[in-house]
Amino acid sequence: MSVLRRPRAAAGGGMLTGGNPWSGSRPIDLSAGWGSVGSGFSERVNKGLAMRSTVFAVAALAFLRIVIGMHFFLEGMSHLRDPSWSSAGFRRAAVGPLAEKYRADLPQTGNWKGTLHTVDGRDAKEAAADWQRSVVAGWEALLARREKLVPLAGPQQADTKQALDAAVATLEATVDSWGEDLVDYRLQVARLETAERSPAASAIPYARDRVAKKRKEIAGKENAWMQEAAAIGEKLVADWDALLSADQLAKVSAAAEPSPLWKADRFVSWSLVTIGACLVLGFLVKFNAMGAVFFLASVVASQPFWVAGAQSTYDQWVEIAALLVIACVPIGGWSGLDYFLKSCCASWCGQKPLKVRG
Repeated sequence: MSVLRRPRAAAGGGMLTGGNPWSGSRPIDLSAGWGSVGSGFSERVNKGLAMRSTVFAVAALAFLRIVIGMHFFLEGMSHLRDPSWSSAGFRRAAVGPLAEKYRADLPQTGNWKGTLHTVDGRDAKEAAADWQRSVVAGWEALLARREKLVPLAGPQQADTKQALDAAVATLEATVDSWGEDLVDYRLQVARLETAERSPAASAIPYARDRVAKKRKEIAGKENAWMQEAAAIGEKLVADWDALLSADQLAKVSAAAEPSPLWKADRFVSWSLVTIGACLVLGFLVKFNAMGAVFFLASVVASQPFWVAGAQSTYDQWVEIAALLVIACVPIGGWSGLDYFLKSCCASWCGQKPLKVRG
């Protein structure tokens, strides 16, 4: 009579017979206990969390790239749609060691810096007369270029000369109306130059603030006066255009050369549009992200935070930090057009594209 028995443990206590429980033909190792099961489960959980973390990171960085790209794209488009937009105000507000470089391309009515803004011992009336001559010389040079393009008949030449004489008289009357304000302006320029040479202008905070404030005040006066003279010049050009026929006016308009400031503004505007569109689409992400960093760095350099009177640039610093993250992480290869370009290049070169693992 057979006896029903439980399978016996092996001598080591860690092996039980498996397969057929009655025959004891296959051993099962339970020496590790439940620890091995727990470690395997924990490993799978960690892998799942890591994969989800990678997906969230890719989505967050892609969102950051698209938002910054839209900011650049819309800013550039707003500049291109507005024909009156100019970076002149931004350049005039520049402070710090690079301020003169930013102002180098600013349009200047006449030779203001070399006459009225120069402290050379002359009185205000003599300096103003020199500036007026520089303005009139610019108008005469413009008229000479126009006459080379479009020869004028006798009556046209007389009317053109009469319009020029009227503009010169208007300019003289305008400068005479400035009167004592121009004398006071010359005194302030001399005092500002003396204050800037003083060691206290860079060592004492309140002295730096006073110098920065005075510099902005003087620049505002200069800009207002030059705008008055520029308005007289614009009216003069309009009077000249009114004397031309349609064909002559078309030739003059076609030959008009844009100013260096206009060229620089258009280059910056199109650069912003291009960088923004590429970031949104994920095309050449690293290259365009660094281009955006260099542009923002030029903005920050115009307002160094350690210079008195500098404007706040916290927003630009935040975007620079975000763009550096985008440039350092291969986010474009995961979520933008760069992924398809890498896949195509890999297929053409006979290589398998790299896969991102969680």
